[in-house]
This record gives sequence, structure tokens and C-alpha cells, in this order.
Amino acid sequence: MGKDKRKKMHLSKMYSIRRNGFEEDLSQIGGKGFSRVVHCNENGGLEGINLQNYADNYVRSTKYTPVTFLPKSLFEQFRRVANFYFLVTGILAFTPLAPYSAVSAILPLIVVIGATMVKEGIEDWQRQQQDHEVNNRIVKVHSGRGDFATSQWKKLKVGDIVKVEKDEFFPADLLLLSSSYEDAICYVETMNLDGETNLKLKQSLDATSSINEDSKFNNFKATVKCEDPNASLYTFVGTMNFQEQRYALSPQQLLLRDSKLRNTDYIYGAVIFTGHDTKVIQNSTDPPSKRSKIEKRMDSIIYFLFFVLFLMAFVGSIYFGVVTKDDLDGSRMKRWYLRPDDSDIYFDPDQAPLAAIFHFLTAVMLYSYLIPISLYVSIEIVKVLQTIFINKDVHMYDEESDKPAHARTSNLTEELGQIDTILSDKTGTLTCNSMEFIKCSVAGTAYGRGVTEVERAMAKRVNGEDRFDEIVTEAYSHLSVKGYKFEDERITNGRWVNEPHSDVIQKFLRLLAICHTAIPDVDEETGKVTYEAESPDESAFVIAARELGFEFYKRTQTSVTFKEFDPKSKKRVERSYELLNILEFNSTRKRMSVIVRDDEGKLLLLCKGADSVMFERLSKKARQFEEKTRDHVHEYADAGLRTLILAYRELNEKEYEEFNEKFTEAKNSVSADRDDMISEVTDQIENDLILLGATAIEDKLQKGVPETIDKLAQAGIKIWVLTGDKMETAINIGFACSLLRQGMKQIVITLESPEIIAAEKAGDKNSIAKVSKNSVQKQIAAGKAQIYASKSDAYALIIDGKSLAYALNDDTKNEFLELAVGCASVICCRSSPKQKALVTRLVKEGTGKTVLAIGDGANDVGMLQEADIGIGISGVEGMQAVMSSDIAIAQFRFLERLLLVHGHWSYRRISSMISYFFYKNIVFGTTIFLYEAYTSFSGQPAYNDWYLTLYNIVFTSLPAIALGVFDQDVSARLCLKFPLLYQEGVQNTLFRWRRVFSWMLNGLFSGIIIFFLCMKSLNPDSYDKNGKTAGMEIMGATMYSCVVWVVNCQMALAVSYFTLIQHIFIWGGIFLWYLFLIVYGALPSSVSTTAYKVFVETLAPAPTYWLVTLFVVIASLIPYICFKAVQMRFYPGYHGMVQWIRHEGRANDPEYFQMVRQQSIRTTNVGFTARSIARDKEFEWHLER
Repeated sequence: MGKDKRKKMHLSKMYSIRRNGFEEDLSQIGGKGFSRVVHCNENGGLEGINLQNYADNYVRSTKYTPVTFLPKSLFEQFRRVANFYFLVTGILAFTPLAPYSAVSAILPLIVVIGATMVKEGIEDWQRQQQDHEVNNRIVKVHSGRGDFATSQWKKLKVGDIVKVEKDEFFPADLLLLSSSYEDAICYVETMNLDGETNLKLKQSLDATSSINEDSKFNNFKATVKCEDPNASLYTFVGTMNFQEQRYALSPQQLLLRDSKLRNTDYIYGAVIFTGHDTKVIQNSTDPPSKRSKIEKRMDSIIYFLFFVLFLMAFVGSIYFGVVTKDDLDGSRMKRWYLRPDDSDIYFDPDQAPLAAIFHFLTAVMLYSYLIPISLYVSIEIVKVLQTIFINKDVHMYDEESDKPAHARTSNLTEELGQIDTILSDKTGTLTCNSMEFIKCSVAGTAYGRGVTEVERAMAKRVNGEDRFDEIVTEAYSHLSVKGYKFEDERITNGRWVNEPHSDVIQKFLRLLAICHTAIPDVDEETGKVTYEAESPDESAFVIAARELGFEFYKRTQTSVTFKEFDPKSKKRVERSYELLNILEFNSTRKRMSVIVRDDEGKLLLLCKGADSVMFERLSKKARQFEEKTRDHVHEYADAGLRTLILAYRELNEKEYEEFNEKFTEAKNSVSADRDDMISEVTDQIENDLILLGATAIEDKLQKGVPETIDKLAQAGIKIWVLTGDKMETAINIGFACSLLRQGMKQIVITLESPEIIAAEKAGDKNSIAKVSKNSVQKQIAAGKAQIYASKSDAYALIIDGKSLAYALNDDTKNEFLELAVGCASVICCRSSPKQKALVTRLVKEGTGKTVLAIGDGANDVGMLQEADIGIGISGVEGMQAVMSSDIAIAQFRFLERLLLVHGHWSYRRISSMISYFFYKNIVFGTTIFLYEAYTSFSGQPAYNDWYLTLYNIVFTSLPAIALGVFDQDVSARLCLKFPLLYQEGVQNTLFRWRRVFSWMLNGLFSGIIIFFLCMKSLNPDSYDKNGKTAGMEIMGATMYSCVVWVVNCQMALAVSYFTLIQHIFIWGGIFLWYLFLIVYGALPSSVSTTAYKVFVETLAPAPTYWLVTLFVVIASLIPYICFKAVQMRFYPGYHGMVQWIRHEGRANDPEYFQMVRQQSIRTTNVGFTARSIARDKEFEWHLER
């Protein structure tokens, strides 16, 4: 009994749980932000108090409800100015002003809006199905008298007591009361929250740990007062009144909704936050809305067309008003057929100004066909299909992780083809984030003979070849343990006992086995131990200790147990250390410590951390290995390794008791400065440390990273690396992945000058800031001067985090950006997450170009959301980056295909599709305008109402969609072979104003040719053998036939890659037109009006109709054909030359192929191609000398 009690006491120290009341520390409870009161296990007795203003546990992630779907969805659709315009014209169509029937005017709008609403509805219905599944999950809830009955999640209320069993999700945010373990611990998997698969340890208050059976909850009552609902996943402040005692609550007792219970049979918990008050739902904010540059420009073009439309209507109305006023000259009537002497207001010469205004409204409706009504919905369809192609691309599927590419938004596919700058994280993005223990320094002696990838790259850099031959590689090929690549016969297999400082080595390895939070998992059959660790680094350390003979295999809340080789007895012995406190790692402390009592009763503080904080904490009397260790750490950094310093100290009982009292008080504090109090206490004890040595672990480059960077550089894309690593490590990783190369001049901006070091020692913050700022500004100015002095050289900018903080100031950032843009490579070291986001914003806003950010961890989220496109790597650091990204991929190398193939295709498809949409509508609108001008701007449409209606939604839209989905200017192989093709998108050559206007001009010319050739061909000559002349219905149908033929044939000429679907849509559109003429013309004349049997009886039998159609189509397309022929023959662009390889069958002509290939290798200073070219030039220079 006493033993159990002692274990629980130590456990409370470990997690800083305080038992007695402490009114002085709870000043915030009950105040603003801390007003929540939960009466546990009241079973509705205090419902009025307990549930007032608290959300129920029903969760809804849908955008709409059955009641709000129609009004809200309609509001979303009519926020678009084009849709609102068509709504206004549709309403006006019900007035006598309309030049066509109301039904024909409103139908296209209904089809377009309806299609979009159906898409929205389907997506929302899928979300509703997910909500239904979650809300109806089952959980056991205390129903009274110690009985637990099953209930649905959505019926849970604040204060309910629930029982969650192994591998079940927590239905709400719960206060852990007890578990199946005696000391009330449980293991939790938080993958749904942060994507991390490692298990987290939770533990209840000691006061409630004994209530661990159903029957014991019969009389359980408690009141919890805590913080109000908020989005902070890692904080929780509150108190619990239980049995007339008050206890402090911490995040250690909070189980978050959607976490999963693992390795624990069951837990009991009290519901604290429900539904939309839970922390996971509070965190589920919508990602920032992003729109592509093409969409923004498309809006500008739409506004331009509106301006043209209103200008045409205005000019025509003025002309109409003037002519109408002159219609009646005394008794003489100029346009007698309008009966101006007895006309209504629309043609009344006496009210000409009013007639002009009415005509303006009529013209606004008539010219509406200049605006492509189906453009927006067509683009949405195309983008969705493009994302499906990305998701289904087997070349971007990673077999090892079983993860394909996943486009999480369809808004930005064409933006993938316009990337100017890539901002990349390093760890887990360029590297694997799969750490391997490879070297160490103990007692000033370096151990480990492994060769890193960076060392190989450095050898190539210096000697031009790999000096580490295959023999070295084979020597270590037997090391197949994941996380361990260490080989040194001096300390492996227990030989460390023969080393001069064997006692230090023993302490070093013990520290690796003890100072961590890993959880061991022992296979009962094989006895093999595996580990669940919070990070790959920590896992590598524990594995290294195991492989070197110090096997950690058991953890309780009060002890860690490991097996080691005892030099005295020469046997493997088991040791158990009492675990008293864990001082956790965070990005501010940059270290982690544990306080333990060894088997001899000594109190030890074991600490590991970054060299930037550890060396300054060493005891002055224990620095005998410091100089050599520092040298080794620098060597390891040069080899691209991640380093940590290991140190320890012995504590006396009095010192520990004083620390523990202060530490417990700080942990139990409920105040704004709680973290500062904890930091102050830990700083005091983590001093006077005795240095043991340093570890070095390798984070290997991902497969294909150098090749990908090289290919992206050839495509003209700039690549920046933003990393938290030390400058030496970042620089050497840069060399390894070909971001840096020998001969590239480095501009290094750092705050390590003697002047600044002196200011830091003086301790005056204002003086430090002033000196540092001036230093950074001077270094930036010097760097710019260096670049301007020698523009032919390649430069790399390398800046550390301290300097970056000053470089990003408002008065410096533009100069910094100018310097960075002038460099071939940029590496920002020791960057914080906020700095990454600020750099991304600076590049995006400062250059005005499209910026892509790529990362894999939670520290990259701000950068991903700030960039135009965020790419998340679904690696081992959790899923926060993926959940905040626009597109997720499994490996950095897939970025090459994503951009150079899918990006190039998507940009070209969308650009061509939008240009074609404007072209076909200009053709149609021009014929309508010219015919109305021909009829004295009388508002007379050239076509039947239903011809107008179906033009955009039936006869011409599908070919445009097929172009946007299936067209390929060049194959994927050629996209990768000739990366310079990508510059089309970066320079926006396909959607600049000049190109869009050229398509519009083409449409204008085609419309003019169609109208005048049809008019001259059909009027006033006889149309058939009976001598009849062509009336308005024949003229309209003939001209419409020419328009349909011309725009579909133009599509056929614009397509680069025909598929069966494109053939069906293009020629099917023309076939549908004739089928429609036959079917619609067969309807009664009251329905078909001017189309009544016009094709069967008039058009089809007349040779004139077919000759006119053929002649007009050829005449309309000749300008485009001649332009393309001349351009291709005499002024072929790079893109055209690549297409010739494909279309002329010259893919097997090595001479021509190599000639075009050479033109694709642009002058670049990044990548191994640049390195090879630089080496060749250097060799030629030596030959000349």
C-alpha cells in the first residue's frame, strides 16, 4: 500500500499535480475567458444551470441546411456580376422591351445556376453523410445507479460521465477521471488532430483515480470550473471541486474529441466541451480563400466586355433616337413600315428620347450574348476533372507510404503552371525525416565511421569524383536496423569498456536510454523491443542506446528500466531508475531534461539539447572536453548532420526539494505568466552541467531531390530553402542537393561580428537591436553592390534567423528582397515559423509573381497558407501541413511532374479554353450587332429565340470543355525532356492581354465575314428555283449555321491532341444543330415560329445554302490558318519546335532532337546541370591557360 502511494506521489511530481487547495493561484477562474462551470454526473438534475448556453454534441460541417440551401446558394451564385447581369436581363425579358421570349432568356441562366447548385448540393450532401455517421456513433453513458447505457454521440450533454473503451474515439472533450490502469494513465493517439501517430500519455488526478468501476459512479459528484471554449489544443486551465477539496487541472487530464484510446482497456471521463465547443472543431477553420491570377484576369475581361456591351447599346440607342425623331417629317414618313404617325412609345418620333432609353434596355438584353454565360460553370467542371487526373496519376503515387497525390482544392490547377519561386522547408521535405544515428563524440573522442550523403557531395565538389568507393559502402551494408547506421569497433559489442574514458561513455549511453519520453513495446513472442517516440530524433537515440548495449524496455509512471552490460560482473544486468520529473522540450528551451534517482540513491539531472543553449550551461569546472566537442559538432554540421549536446549533473536532496516545490507551484499556476514561471524555475536547475559529449544523426535526402531541383531550375523556377537548421548544416545540404555548387559566390548575412557579440555581452537590448539592424543593412547593401559589380557571376544568399528578423523590417525588407531576387539560390537558416510566413508574403507581394510553398510540418502551416499555392508533404511529421495545403504529395520529387506536366497542361488548357470562349461569343455577338445595325437599330434579333438560347449551352460549350480537359500540346515525356516549355506559364504568354485581344479580334473578323458574306450572298437574289428571295428566317438560319460551323472548326484547328471525345463534341455540336433544326422545325408554327420547317423545306433542298455555308466557313478561317502557317514556318517559337518533333515524326531524329534539347537548357546557376556546365567551362579555361 505504501509502495503504491509512493509511486503516485512521484507521478504527481512528474506531471506537477498538486493536491491541496491553493486559492492564490486561481485568480483567473470565474473571470473573463474562464467562466465555464460543469456539474459532473448530475443526470439532468441541474440542467438549467449546467447546460445554459452550452452547445449540444451534434456537429454539422455542412455549408447549407435544407432550409437555407436555396436562398444561400442563390445568393452565392448571384454574387458573380455576370450571373447577376443575366438575372436582370431575365427579369426584363418578361417586359415588352424584350427582343426575345422570356422562357428562352431565362432557361440558360437556370441551366448554369442549376448545374452549379447541383454540384454544391452533392458536395454538401457528402459532408452531411459524414456528419450523420459521426453523430450517430455509440458511446457508453452513465444513466444513474452505477449503470452505463449506450447512447449516440449527438445526445451527449456537458457533465455526462462516459466510458470509452480501447480503440474507440473520444466523443467530446473529456476530463479523464480514471482508467483500467492502477495509476489512472491512458495512451492516446491524436492522428485526427495533428496527424501524429505516436502515442501521448495522459493521467487523471490522483483524487479520482480510484473511481475505476461502473458501480463507483453511483454517488460521484464534482464541479469543474475552467476556461471557455477555445482553439488551443495544448493548453487547458481549470479546477475541480471534489469531496470539498479543490484540485488544479492541466492539459494532462484533457482528452480531446476525435483522439483515439490506445493500449488501454477503458477510461472514464466527464464531458467538458461538446459539439462546436470542442477544441478540434474550434480549430477547423476554413483555409484562406485563394484565386488564381487567370481567374482574376478573366474577371477583368468580363468587365471589359460589359463596358463594350454598354457602349454598343449606348451608341446604338443614340443613333436609334436620332433616326426615330426624323421618321416623321410633316406628312412624309421615312420608315413608313413602322407607322411613325400611329406608333406606340417605342417608335414614337414625338418621344424620341424616351424611345432611345427603351431601346438601350432592349439592346442591353440583345447584346448579352457577348458575355459567355456558361464560362464559369465550364471552368469549374474542367478544374474538377483536372484535379481527378492529378489524383489518379500513377507516376505521383508513392508505394512505400501508399499515398497518391491529392489535390484538396480545384481552384488552382492552372496556377501550378505559373510558379516563379518555390519556398521549401528542408527537414522532411528535401530530406526524409527518417533519422539515423551515425556518429557521436564522447569525452572529446569522435566515434562513428559512417559516410553521409553530404560528405559524398563534398568529396565530389572538391575532387570531382566520389572518394568514398563501394568498399566503404559495403562495409556498412549489414546495418539494417532502421534509425541506426553507426559503426565503430572501438565501442560496439561492449568494447567501450576498454576505452580510456569508459565511465563517461557509460553515462553517455545511459543518458540516451533514459532521457526521453518514448514508450517501449515488447513483442511477447520474440522479445524484440520497438519504440513509440514523439519524434524520429528521439526514436533514433533510444535505438542507438539499445544497439550499443543499453536496452530501454520498460516504463512506468515512476520508473524507467533498462538492461546494460556491467563492466564489473561482465554480465548483462537490469537497472531501474526512479523517474521524478520530466522537463519537456520546446522550441524556446531547445533542450529536454529528466530528473531521476539511480539504483544507488543518487539524484541525477540528465539533459540533452542544442549546442546554442547547452554550452553556456556547462559548469566552469567541467569543460575539459568542450573545445574538442565543439570542433566535432562543427565537423558534424559540415557533414549535414543534426547535433545535440549531452550533459548531466548530480543534485542534493535539499536542492531538489526546493526545485520541486517551485516547479510544482509554477505548473499549478493558473495565470498568464505560467510558462515564464516554469521556464525560470527550470533555468535555475539546468545549470552547472557536466559535459558528456554530442550526438550526430543523419536525415537523408529524399530520393530524386537533386534531380528534381536541377529540372526545376532548368524550367526557370527559383528555389529558396527556409530551414530551422544551423547555417553550416543548411549550406552542406544545399551542396548535396545541388542548390549550391562550387564556384558560386556566397553572400552570408549573419550577426556573429565582434561588435555585436560585445553588445550582447553588455546586455543592453536597445543597443543590441540598433547595432544588429545597422549591421544587417550594411551587409545587404554590400551584397547588392557585389552583385551589381559582377552580374556574370552566380551568387547564393545565406542568412540566419537573427539577421532575418531585422531584414524583414518595413524599412529594410525591399532592399533584402532586391538582393535575394538577384541571387541564384537563397537559404534562410534558423527560421521560425512566423519568419517563414513573412518571407513568403514578402516574395509574393514584392515580386507580384506566383509563389509556391512546400513543407511537411506544423511549423510550415503559415508558409503554406500565405503562398499562392501550398504543397503539403504527407511524411512522418503529422498531417498539419497536408491539412493546410492546397495539394498533398508524398515525396518532393513528385513536384517535378506536378509542375512541369500537370501545371503546364492545366495552364495551357484553361488559358486556351477561356480565350476560345470569348472568341466564340464575340463571333456570335458581332453578327447580332451588325444585323441590328442593318435594321436601323430597331432591336430586331437576327435569330430565333431558341437559337439564341442554345448557342452557349448546347452547340459550342462541350468542345471547349473537352479542350480544357483533354488537350495536350506536347506529351508528358516531352514536357520533362524540355523543361523550358514551362516558361510559357511563368511569363503568362498564353493569357496576356495581347493574346486575349488577338482572339477577340479573330472573333470580330470572323463575325464580320460571316455577316457580310451571308448578306451579299442571299440578298436580293432569288434563293431557290422558284425565284423566292431569302427572308429573315432563311437569313438567320443560314448565318447561324455558318457561326456554328466556324466556331467548331476553329476549335478543331486549335486542338493539339485529338481524342475520340473531342471528335464527338466538335462534330457532334454541328450535328446537334441540324438535328435541332429538323425536330424544332417540325413543331407547330406557334411554337417553332420562324424555324417552322425552315430546314426541311427551304435550306436543305437549296444548293445555295450549302455553297454559302462552305464558302463562308473557309473564308472565315483563312486569316487564322495563314497566320499560324506563317508563324510556324518563318517565326517558330521554342514551343513550336518541340511540337514539330512530335507532329513531323522527328522524335527519332537524334540530331534535330539534340538541337532542340540544347535550346531547352537555359542558363541556370542551380542544379547539377549548372554544376556540370561550370566544371566544363573551368576545364576549358585551364586548357586555354
